[in-house]
Amino acid sequence: QVHLVESGGGPVQAGGSLRLSCAASGRTFSSYAMGWFRQAPGKEREREFVAAIRWNDDRISYADSVKGRFTISRDNAKNTVYLQMNSLTPEDTAVYYCAASATNYGYRSAYSASSLYDYWGQGTQVTVSS
Repeated sequence: QVHLVESGGGPVQAGGSLRLSCAASGRTFSSYAMGWFRQAPGKEREREFVAAIRWNDDRISYADSVKGRFTISRDNAKNTVYLQMNSLTPEDTAVYYCAASATNYGYRSAYSASSLYDYWGQGTQVTVSS
């Protein structure tokens, strides 16, 4: 079992920045990748992929909507994954979820589908005002 706790969300004005953190505990050695997803207001059935990173190599993937603005990183020693979000817009308003995948889907997998993840955090709200 892997337990994930997100933090760092909150209100911010358009153009501003936030850094989200996701602290993992439990059987963290069993996870192959960590990802960030978001769920926007009115889209409760959709969790949109934001970014993913593997624990054992540097392969990173981003959604097109956040490329160049968001940066995912990890601190293996702290079992923590970060999402640095810059140039935020109101369209980035959402609940942001951290997720861990316990399955190796191969080098070619971008881990961009929510179905590939086994563990989820409780989410942290990000609200961007114009």
